[in-house]
Amino acid sequence: MTLWLWILVACAVGFLTKLLGYLVPRRWLTNPRVARVAGTLTIGLLASLTVANTVATGQELVLDARIGALAAAAVALWLRAPFLVVVVVGAAAAAGLRLLGWS
Repeated sequence: MTLWLWILVACAVGFLTKLLGYLVPRRWLTNPRVARVAGTLTIGLLASLTVANTVATGQELVLDARIGALAAAAVALWLRAPFLVVVVVGAAAAAGLRLLGWS
């Protein structure tokens, strides 16, 4: 199969997935249990993606400046800083740790 065929297949799968979302019965969407599960899955997925991108490089686990940046950003979030401040704090922490040689 060529690359363009795979791209078209991926587009079709994405379109059909979105179409299936419109076909879900309304009573499922108004069910409190479904809303709770959907919210929990979203949080879990974002947390797992954050951790995976923080401690993994390719096929190996690493402890580098990204850990410190994530910790600094988490503290800024805990202190209820605005989003832009959280991003700047995380970036500054990563830059500072890399400047100190913890790459």
